[in-house]
Formats: sequence, structure tokens, C-alpha cells
Amino acid sequence: MKHLPKHLRPRWRYLAIELETWPDERIARRAFQREVWYAGQNLLGDPGSADADLTVVRFSFGEGTGEAIIRVRRGEAEPARAALACIDEIDGAPVGVRVRGISGTIRAAEENYLGRRGQDSEERNVVFGNEERVAVLRDGVGDVRLDEAFTGATDLDYDLA
Repeated sequence: MKHLPKHLRPRWRYLAIELETWPDERIARRAFQREVWYAGQNLLGDPGSADADLTVVRFSFGEGTGEAIIRVRRGEAEPARAALACIDEIDGAPVGVRVRGISGTIRAAEENYLGRRGQDSEERNVVFGNEERVAVLRDGVGDVRLDEAFTGATDLDYDLA
């Protein structure tokens, strides 16, 4: 089977995505892809979702943060961004989804938008609500473990123990 000539091949854009949730949550690539498809279908409808063709091509997730690259057809980046903004949970876990940038190649998206984070997370003991508790700290914010859940806090809300 012959390849299509270059002028007939589909052209793609790659969205660099940042994910964030509670530190003890686990998100799988398949679950994220399913939510992306559902968000596209619910917001754009079947024809719009087919035009955008949202596909996760790279995915990594660990310790409450993750990164992904989503492939969309050229000209459909804005509807795709709108669909991604509709995602607020994955498999029951609340999640924040941010589009860090759009690129014409996977390599450029990785190099320009998905570089190493400046600071990794660390687990520390903090004083929160007049009690010493365990917190996962990253970039000036923390997720403080209460009995069976986490609560978000800034560095003004807790003191290091």
C-alpha cells in the first residue's frame, strides 16, 4: 500500500497537557483517554468530536501530577481546548487539567512545554489546625492529610513542624 502524498496527509497539532490531583490518586492512561473522548463528544457532539480526533499519544502520571500530549487535527485546537476544560474528574478523582501549549510536533511539545518541573514534591510533617499532620508539599502549596482525605493548603495555612 502506497503512502499518501504529503499534501493529502492529515496535519496535526499537539497539545501539551498538565494534570494535577491529590497525591494518593492514581490515574491510568486508558481512563484519561476515555475522559478526553467523553468530554469531546459531550461538548462538540459526534461530528465535532470526529473532526477533532482527540488522541492521547504520550502520558505519564505519578505522585499527584502528570503530563500528556494529545493529538488533534489542525484547525481544531480551540474546540479541543474547550473540551479539555470540561474534564473535572477521572474515575472519581478530582483533577485539574491545564493546556501548557500547542505545537506542530511531538518533540517540540515535549521540549518547550513538558520539561522537568522545577521542584518535585516532598512529604513533610506540618502543623495544620493546631495538630501535627503529614503533608505533600510542592511549589509553595501543600496537600495536608486529614483523617482519610487530603485538603489543599498554601504555605500561609500551615507551619513546618
